Amino acid sequence: MTPSNFIQRLLELPNRIQFLIAFLAGCLVPFSFAPFNIWPLGILALSIFALLINNQSLKTVWWRSWWFGVGMYAVGVSWIYVSINGFGGAPAPLAAFLVIIFVFFMAAFFSLPFYAFGRWLSRHPLSLFIAFPACWLISEWLRTWLLTGFPWLFIGYGDLTNWLSGWAPVVGVMGLSLLSAFTAAFIAQLIYQPKKSLSLVLGGVAVIGIWGAGFALQNAEWTQVSSKPTSVAIVQPNIDQEDKWQTDFRDITLDVLREKTEPLWGRKIIIWPEAAITRVYSDALPFLNEVNRKASDSESGLITGIIFDDQEKDIYYNSVATFGKAIGIHHKRRLVPFGEYVPIEALRNLIEFFNLPTSVISLGPEEQHGLKVDDLMISPSVCYEVAFPDLIAKNAVDSQLLISVSNLGWFGDSLGRHQFMQMAQMRALETQHYYAYSTNNGPSAIFDRKGNITAQTKAFEQTTLSSEIYAVDGSTPFMRFGSLPVVVLSFFALMLLQIFGKKNPD
Repeated sequence: MTPSNFIQRLLELPNRIQFLIAFLAGCLVPFSFAPFNIWPLGILALSIFALLINNQSLKTVWWRSWWFGVGMYAVGVSWIYVSINGFGGAPAPLAAFLVIIFVFFMAAFFSLPFYAFGRWLSRHPLSLFIAFPACWLISEWLRTWLLTGFPWLFIGYGDLTNWLSGWAPVVGVMGLSLLSAFTAAFIAQLIYQPKKSLSLVLGGVAVIGIWGAGFALQNAEWTQVSSKPTSVAIVQPNIDQEDKWQTDFRDITLDVLREKTEPLWGRKIIIWPEAAITRVYSDALPFLNEVNRKASDSESGLITGIIFDDQEKDIYYNSVATFGKAIGIHHKRRLVPFGEYVPIEALRNLIEFFNLPTSVISLGPEEQHGLKVDDLMISPSVCYEVAFPDLIAKNAVDSQLLISVSNLGWFGDSLGRHQFMQMAQMRALETQHYYAYSTNNGPSAIFDRKGNITAQTKAFEQTTLSSEIYAVDGSTPFMRFGSLPVVVLSFFALMLLQIFGKKNPD
């Protein structure tokens, strides 16, 4: 039996079997990301998905897309259960119910562009080659901003370890997703219609060209590296999430920070993680004055996460503050729904998870000026911000180093902490900037401008990391243009396909 005949028989199975296949294909997607990094599984999953929705009715396309999304999110964001049950105080049945509701909602969200695919595009001869990758890209783009944004499980993250990674400084992670989806679409078309045709030949040539160019672009130098290294140190306090915000644990936390930082004074940059100090800024002033003196005396710039209370406006920011030789402050601009703010205030009294100590955070100003240590310009981000590629790229334009501070204790030993770190690696590669990645529970790491790990701590250890980074000047194409070109290209391709929908190039 040929692959084409096998697929045809597969597509003739009852719908409930097709839904199961779509669900299982979606489950494969997260295995292309860290910590597994089996990137071919992502392309395989997309190829199966493309075959399942090609040349189908609108209703069938919608439900198969939804089931694919359910599988992808059920595995890929399973770490949300750890946050809600393990640290949010919700009983296991309630936590499971909330996760299921979230997965179902995100699957529907994911499926929106494929509604258009089923409604107008799925029966066109070029639907697999053009409409499928474009709809996949638009699905990812929508998730970066609609309803405040949850930009997770972008297929392009799996490309960090293959030839397509060379495209990252040019088109960003969503551009990589488009290229991966196009590759998957070609494989699906080859299986669905193996008979030689002009579109199939051109598609094969395009796939070879895309991957070959990616290999060549891996050696492209878009930015210039300083010849002088800068010393950097990261403190990983590893404070248990259950203890972190307890009143009687505050002094213990400060003692840990003092002890671990003492041997590091003299380093040019010292970084503490997100909300490392579990007092608001005004209450922590005696301690902050102490570390400011030590940092100044040792010619160090200390950068720490802290909750900043704006007493004039009576609001709180999740912030990065600086001391000693470091200058500037940064307020977080992308907040975690329910973790840092509650969209529906009435929920606060229903479940402990909706009334966390950090759930009163306000959104920081969109335009901020970054940080500075001597003449080194630094672009900071706080935890969830690292998931937004265009945000990081835009702010890297006038900076020479990227840093982020996170508290990944909310996710325990789950996929979440690995996915966060992989996102930071992609930000380093997209901008070709060195990146200092600081976390409370680890791993913390230094990435070079190719996204490679040059130094790393182990997770769940109270430790420090000392290394060197290099200032970087210049911009990558992605820093200058962001994701807009690939988004516009995708919409334009769908528009042309709809306008000329009745034409068959073969």
